[in-house]
Amino acid sequence: MTTPDATVPRSGPHKVLLAFYALFTFAAGARALVQLTTQYDEAPVAYWLSLAAAVTYALGWYAIRQASVGRTGFASVMLWIELAGVLTVGTLSLVEPDWFPDASVWSDYGIGYGFVPAVLPIAGLFWLRRQKRSGPGA
Repeated sequence: MTTPDATVPRSGPHKVLLAFYALFTFAAGARALVQLTTQYDEAPVAYWLSLAAAVTYALGWYAIRQASVGRTGFASVMLWIELAGVLTVGTLSLVEPDWFPDASVWSDYGIGYGFVPAVLPIAGLFWLRRQKRSGPGA
């Protein structure tokens, strides 16, 4: 038996968003786990924030999949939380650099990842806006 979301055609932007969210879930999660287990004493706050980013990306991936079949509420909340996290951590890492002796995924608005962490939730919100206007499968 197929699930309803398995039958919905995926748009190009939707596929790209899902790919980036999957990639960043893995990248941020792997980075955080390695740093938490091997370098914990160097910058635990930054490493825990990277793990929080990974969890946010995983939830974002799930939320975007759900939004493709019309369940947009959770996606909207997750994308705004993600954007708030990037902006908050990015700003704090510039204003209080002593708090970040090592970078997190969201430090300096994601400079270590080509600013993709700052652009990703914005792209997701634009896609979601389009999704809400045109319905599932957009």
